[in-house]
Amino acid sequence: FGRLHHLGGARARARATELLARFDLTDAADRPAGTYSGGMRRRLDLAASLLLDPPVLFLDEPTTGLDPRARAQVWDAVRGLVAGGTTVLLTTQYLEEADQLADSVRVVDAGRVIADGTPDELKAALGGDRIDVVLARADELDRAARAVGAAVAARPDVDPAALRVSVPVTGRVAALAAVLRALEDAGLTAADIAVRRPTLDEVFLKLTGDDSPTARPEEKVTA
Repeated sequence: FGRLHHLGGARARARATELLARFDLTDAADRPAGTYSGGMRRRLDLAASLLLDPPVLFLDEPTTGLDPRARAQVWDAVRGLVAGGTTVLLTTQYLEEADQLADSVRVVDAGRVIADGTPDELKAALGGDRIDVVLARADELDRAARAVGAAVAARPDVDPAALRVSVPVTGRVAALAAVLRALEDAGLTAADIAVRRPTLDEVFLKLTGDDSPTARPEEKVTA
């Protein structure tokens, strides 16, 4: 690739050596690329795209099909590109990826941009914190949803498969205390309870009009 970019033999070899080291591929430099793992091949793709230090780099779903470790390696490589001054335009269907990497996110649904902002801004637009209550018994799910919803005056989301009731709250400490009291008064014992911020998955599903617990995002997020 360096020769195709007219770098010349010596310059191409020097740049290849530099980029292989940058993407932690030096030990595999003499192996055929066909023997590389998925994560190694993605890092090799990134290295080849940086031969000329492009000011802008377009990445289309760079971690599709990778295992969690390989995905984390590619994420680290992308962060390194940004730290080095490259602007990265990334499309992905992994909302966690956009949350981890993006300074700015645009959500595209049916070919239209329907929202943009930082990950925190998009999550804040959905609401503040959420309380998740996981029940030990399926027959207690409806009673728990009623109790939790009444405790914080909000409509809960129920995921029967996960035995989970989730509700948006403001004032996380007071809301958590109210939910715990409501569960105790109803004679219910939670298997688990947690306070968390909304996820970009939830933002996406709400924006695209399908916020059912079993839905999955199918459109693009550009970061």
